[in-house]
Amino acid sequence: MTPFVAALEAMGGTATLAPSVLPGASPPAQPAASFGQWFTREVESVNTQMVTAERSVQQLASGGSANLHDTMLQLEQARLSFQLAIQVRSKVMEAYQDVMRMQV
Repeated sequence: MTPFVAALEAMGGTATLAPSVLPGASPPAQPAASFGQWFTREVESVNTQMVTAERSVQQLASGGSANLHDTMLQLEQARLSFQLAIQVRSKVMEAYQDVMRMQV
């Protein structure tokens, strides 16, 4: 018996750790996506936002129907999305380096 299970039993909990499902709710039909799949989707989303913002800037510069306010909002959303992606990448790399430095 692991210390974690023993602590659960001592607190009056059960030793089996089953996933909790709310009453009336059905369990998830598909397994959760992996981190790699999630990260790929998010990078594609950031790319789409950046392309949309770039097109909006081009329309504004060429005198098209782009609105300055909407263009600035799209640029800011793209910038924030890109910064978030960079932060996630930095944290993942930092965690990987920490794991690689661990002595086994």
